[in-house]
Amino acid sequence: MRDFYGVTLSNAMMLGTAGYPSPAVMEAAFRGSGAAVATVSLRREAGEGQGFWSIIRSLGVRILPNTAGCHSAHEAVTTARMARDLFETNWIKLEVIGHADTLQPDPFGLLQAAETLAADGFEVFPYTTEDQVLAQRLIEAGCRVLMPWGAPIGSGMGLMNRQGLRMLRAASPDVPMVIDAGLGLPSHAADAMEMGFDAVLLNSAVSQAGDPAAMARAFALAVQAGELARDADPMGVRDMAVPSTPLLGKAWL
Repeated sequence: MRDFYGVTLSNAMMLGTAGYPSPAVMEAAFRGSGAAVATVSLRREAGEGQGFWSIIRSLGVRILPNTAGCHSAHEAVTTARMARDLFETNWIKLEVIGHADTLQPDPFGLLQAAETLAADGFEVFPYTTEDQVLAQRLIEAGCRVLMPWGAPIGSGMGLMNRQGLRMLRAASPDVPMVIDAGLGLPSHAADAMEMGFDAVLLNSAVSQAGDPAAMARAFALAVQAGELARDADPMGVRDMAVPSTPLLGKAWL
């Protein structure tokens, strides 16, 4: 079971709401995935209106507003406060973008915004990199969850720096972590769960698939498989081959 700011989620999938061909397709994807959390941007809600919001409410999922598209701490803090008023939740997925091409987080603006929002009573889910120094500073600022990227947003590359992510996971084993951004295939999600991460957040990999509902279901199964494999205590990697059939009792001809 996964605990995020005192909320226990029964499903390790979080799903974004942007980029679907239609609201009906988005709804089918959510129902196929069983996702427990929907990320929603303030700008998207303003553009879609009450019809979109009615669908989200009907899904019975937890809302995680985000500050998508913000490029400064001030902009992110302002957006977060507006989102809290609109969505009536202290949860906020904090994004402060620092690079236009990679959409990599701005570590300085991210930390500044996280400190401000945590002091203001927000429960912050910071979109960050696998940098351990930044992760520790975010934890010290009051973030009780981290959302390290797998790869640049929308790239579909999967876990770009597996060793760095392993080290981050090992450095803070008691901090819930969600792999956010860059996953493209269900196998990427299974890989993240096998590595010990607590959840994955998806959007483009599902919304831009030819059949979003089927892809959402595929990711759901992959996440479950990754969790089961992790909990089953996988065998370690070996440098040499080891026969699965013992030599004892072999007939010598």
